[in-house]
Amino acid sequence: MSNQVILRELFKGLQNQMIAQLNTNRDFIKHSTSKGDSLENTWIDWLRNYLPNRYCVDKAIIIDSVGQLSDQIDLVIYDQQYTPFVLTQNGIHYIPAEGVYAVFEVKPDLKGTVKVKGKTVNYITYAGQKIESVRKLRRTSTQIIDVGERRKARPLTYIIGGILTSSNKIEKRETINKHLKSLTGLQSIEMGCSIGYGSFYVDYEGKYNAVRDASQKQLNSNIQTYYKNRKLKEVVYSDSDTALVTFFLQLMRYLQQSIGTVAAIDLNEYSKNINFSIDEEI
Repeated sequence: MSNQVILRELFKGLQNQMIAQLNTNRDFIKHSTSKGDSLENTWIDWLRNYLPNRYCVDKAIIIDSVGQLSDQIDLVIYDQQYTPFVLTQNGIHYIPAEGVYAVFEVKPDLKGTVKVKGKTVNYITYAGQKIESVRKLRRTSTQIIDVGERRKARPLTYIIGGILTSSNKIEKRETINKHLKSLTGLQSIEMGCSIGYGSFYVDYEGKYNAVRDASQKQLNSNIQTYYKNRKLKEVVYSDSDTALVTFFLQLMRYLQQSIGTVAAIDLNEYSKNINFSIDEEI
């Protein structure tokens, strides 16, 4: 008996399980809203199973310290270790913008359209608009105590944006690339996965001017300038039978090597909304 495992076959088996679950949802759930919820929950459960415990995964609305809200997001990867409050009301999670690592739109297929304010947009563009509603929120950053030493406020981290689907009926990759290239600034997408077709990530040109210990206004300006100025370099696709694992490995690459840990939330910025000032001299 061999004491080695063929990783590609192991990952392929994992992907086949995911395909079977998504297909069951598609074939047996007829109500469109219930079907959408089921697809989202399948992706959420899968990521909860395989992401390290430091990452939380939910559908949610994102809030900021001045009371602004994002659109409702199908799948949010967020921190709850350094983000001390996540509010839940009537089954809806409200997550502070500072705690967000990544946001994803979940659709049955890459091909499709939706009406937004009377205008028809494709699913990829729609995903970009949902991502923008999160990235445009105001985030804070403050100093922390680390190993007994005071550290200056760190720059704001990236928020990864993407789209997840069960299938893809877009015949040409050039069409997908065209949709992705049309999304600029805060709407731009980093990655996606279409089970049975392949995963992709988008390589961008542009440098983030990550300045430490700047004002809250400057911190937000710096990260938004980065999104505004970066340019799409290329879109890299995986093979169809490794879609799920390549998506996961690329996501972990972003989370661990590109983002690390989110910036510490400045609770005083939130307490201002209830006319209370936190004692910072402890």
